[in-house]
Amino acid sequence: MRWVRLIFRVFGWLLTPFLAWAASFFGAVAGALIALRFDDPFRGLAVTAICGAATGFAGLLLWLEYLRRSPEVREVLAVTVDGTPDTTESLISEALRTPPDQE
Repeated sequence: MRWVRLIFRVFGWLLTPFLAWAASFFGAVAGALIALRFDDPFRGLAVTAICGAATGFAGLLLWLEYLRRSPEVREVLAVTVDGTPDTTESLISEALRTPPDQE
């Protein structure tokens, strides 16, 4: 059971950057489809880059807003409100398992 919890924790930590990457990828694909209509390749690259950046940023904002509103999801994925890994629980459990050095 401990391994399953660890797998979900690592998955939760990697979900935020993966979601932003996936959104930017699909936005860039949509931008490339739009850019097919331009004759100038630099304008097409600019449209692709702008669409990718805009959708990646929008996807990240939507995901972080969802994390802010859903404490259950934050708890399951072991992340804080801003999507960073929540290591306080693991630090507390590590401190409880390891007895302090006695002199």
